[in-house]
Amino acid sequence: MLSGLFYREFTKVKDFTGDTQLSVLHTHLLALGMLVFLIVLGLDKVFQLSGSKLFTCFFWFYNAGIVVSVGMMGVHGTMTVLGHDDVPEVVPLVAGLGHILLTVGLVLLFIRIDRRLKELKAAKQPPAGEPERAATSV
Repeated sequence: MLSGLFYREFTKVKDFTGDTQLSVLHTHLLALGMLVFLIVLGLDKVFQLSGSKLFTCFFWFYNAGIVVSVGMMGVHGTMTVLGHDDVPEVVPLVAGLGHILLTVGLVLLFIRIDRRLKELKAAKQPPAGEPERAATSV
């Protein structure tokens, strides 16, 4: 919420009317930070993903990626509003690192889901919340 407030007030104070990355910062934080974790929360409820080293690594890589990526969006957007058209090369490079961290986190999550599904299949247990199928005999 603060990023949306910052965008609105900062551009108003600076009489800025052009395009800036600050305008989508709020959306990125909601989608990457809240919606993804609501989905992961549901997946954890069904498949019991948390509590493993892989899940912990996913959590830290993904969150670090969010911080770095949206941090650089904030820096780039603020520089744009302030009239600095020459954004230093380091800003997009660090933003790229943030995207790499996000990707590593997601890959770790997918590996954890795959391993958990294989564990459940080997144990022949249905995921939590899924009723067991009764054997029918004719």
